[in-house]
Amino acid sequence: MTAESRRDTPERLMRDLDWNLLRTFVVLAQSDSITGAARRLRLTQPSVSTALKRLEDRVGRRLIDRAPGHFQLTDAGHMLYREAVDIQGAILRLSTLMRETTDEVTGHVRLSLASHVICPLFDEVLTEFHAEHPRATLSIDVLSSSEAVDSVTARAASFAICLVHKRNPKLEYRRLYREFFGLFCGPPHPLFGRRHLTRADLAGHPSVSFDTDRLQDVLKPVTLMRAAADLGEMVVGTSSHLEEVRRMIVAGLGVGPLPLHVAARDVRDGLMWQLPPYDETPPIDVHVVWNPRANLNRAEQSLRDRLLARIESTPMQDRTYR
Repeated sequence: MTAESRRDTPERLMRDLDWNLLRTFVVLAQSDSITGAARRLRLTQPSVSTALKRLEDRVGRRLIDRAPGHFQLTDAGHMLYREAVDIQGAILRLSTLMRETTDEVTGHVRLSLASHVICPLFDEVLTEFHAEHPRATLSIDVLSSSEAVDSVTARAASFAICLVHKRNPKLEYRRLYREFFGLFCGPPHPLFGRRHLTRADLAGHPSVSFDTDRLQDVLKPVTLMRAAADLGEMVVGTSSHLEEVRRMIVAGLGVGPLPLHVAARDVRDGLMWQLPPYDETPPIDVHVVWNPRANLNRAEQSLRDRLLARIESTPMQDRTYR
């Protein structure tokens, strides 16, 4: 390749690259096989294989190592996937830029929330936002925290409210509130209603918990609390949704962790019983996460700015729920 042709390569790639190839590659990268990607795209397997080959020819790199029983992105594939997700988000949000500016704030706000976000401050901000901008619309997707962050990275969501494990340097984070987790059981459980329990009384009992209740994940403090209680190794049920963890606790499947302020009503109603530890309950922070590179419509910008301003003006002790 001559020096002149090398200089032309970026321009030629920009001119010749088909967005549909990138879209196909994003789905391929999120699948475990060409067959799985073809199913999601509603295309034939040969069509997807051909699209991958064309894309690899365009960029001049092998993007996926594939062999019988083996399907893995190469280093070049990982890099292209990150960029392609960003491009996809920009394309999905083109309509935002095309809207006419009016005196009245309109537009749609799409939020990604972790399961069962209970935060009076956030609710107050939503009330004020709707009162001031009644024509703005809102949708809320309940996802796992990792999926919520992914939706912000891809610019599919205006912002997310979720737990945070590892921070992406391309995103912005602001702590919204702090909650504390305790251990609970339901009426069918043998420890239900018993007073003056100690951690030793929990030893050997099976448990239920969240998918992220692992030492290497976002609920590590909860994992350590369960370990300190010497609960049995048998975890009989898991879920990424708080409501389903609650369901399993109430049903008596096992001892499980929940935020204290979320479980308070069930405790008052006799549906759950708090177990030790009572004082050394681990704190977990819930964050607002947004993508500074996303082009927001006026409604999205207004709601996000209002929420961040309320966070700044509210002392942390008033955003701490026990």
